[in-house]
Amino acid sequence: MTSTTTVPDDHATKRHATRRRALRAVTITACLPYLGLKIAWLSGSHAGIPEGSVLRNAGAGLAVVNGVTVLMDAAVVVLALLLTRPWGRRVPAWLLLLPMWAAVGLLTPIMYAFPVQLLVRALSGGNPAAGSGGGEERPFLDEWVFGVVYTGFIVQGLALGALFVLYARDRWGHLWQGGVGDLAAAAATGRGQRAAVTVAAVLAVVPGGVHLLWACGWSAGLAPEVARRQGAEFAAGESGYVLYAAATVTGIALLLSGANAGANRGSRLPLRVPLLLAGVGSAASAAWGGWQLLAMLTALSDDGRGPTAAMAVTYAVQVITGLLVLVAGARFFAARSARTPAAIAGGIAAGNRTAVGGLAP
Repeated sequence: MTSTTTVPDDHATKRHATRRRALRAVTITACLPYLGLKIAWLSGSHAGIPEGSVLRNAGAGLAVVNGVTVLMDAAVVVLALLLTRPWGRRVPAWLLLLPMWAAVGLLTPIMYAFPVQLLVRALSGGNPAAGSGGGEERPFLDEWVFGVVYTGFIVQGLALGALFVLYARDRWGHLWQGGVGDLAAAAATGRGQRAAVTVAAVLAVVPGGVHLLWACGWSAGLAPEVARRQGAEFAAGESGYVLYAAATVTGIALLLSGANAGANRGSRLPLRVPLLLAGVGSAASAAWGGWQLLAMLTALSDDGRGPTAAMAVTYAVQVITGLLVLVAGARFFAARSARTPAAIAGGIAAGNRTAVGGLAP
């Protein structure tokens, strides 16, 4: 009887370990093309940089940017090790979650926009310039660079995301047990958290609406060079910002509805669904908005891309929205982690009884 019980457990443990090692290998391998290309550029190579590109004469500014991005992608390698090695379980939560939040925020827009833009290009006949606003322009990078780099980013995002889900489920899985309606019975959210996420939801509508207008062809507020590039591919990229804002607002609305009334029709919705929507949506909006804002403010040349006041404010609001959700989320999980898994389960059971009885707690 002992052997019958132990052998399946051992097999399951080995399968889980093998799966994690495979995902770690995929994640690290996917980082190599980008790291190799950046290191080559730091060494003076012009691989992938065509004649006439502004990057040929960027000087120290480009070297600093390349150095920073090398460190950022190297951090993905560290995260992959942290999520799969025994010592990773001893790392303080904040030291893991902050870089993971940034990684999710930076990789999610690439994972969405690049395939969608490739689809738009394919439907337009495979012309790289189609749908980009037309017109002749100096080349920035060789086309193959985008394919290699962005494909690597997509693989990184998928593999690293899978590793984090496995890690988080083992370490913190009890923190998102139950349904949305259980939040009221468990008293899981305080007034400060509700106020923060409510403000975040309101703010998220602003950049979401602006990006929707830009995606539909409205050029007001765009820098001249950016407006000239408006087209199908530009709209595909802008649509992502609209989706991230919508995900943020939807996730927050579901959480607030559950916290305000446990016995509602959405009470059986798994808690992880709105947490995922609000978390990923706000991270993508904030991290990529911050990156775009930083890129505009530290532009290597004045090529007419901005920033305009409207663009700067839009990206700044995205960053503020994401930070509000991040802080509120940290307090939410800290409050739930302070309670024992048994207490959380008790709150879930109480929420279920409330839903069945139709009575407010």
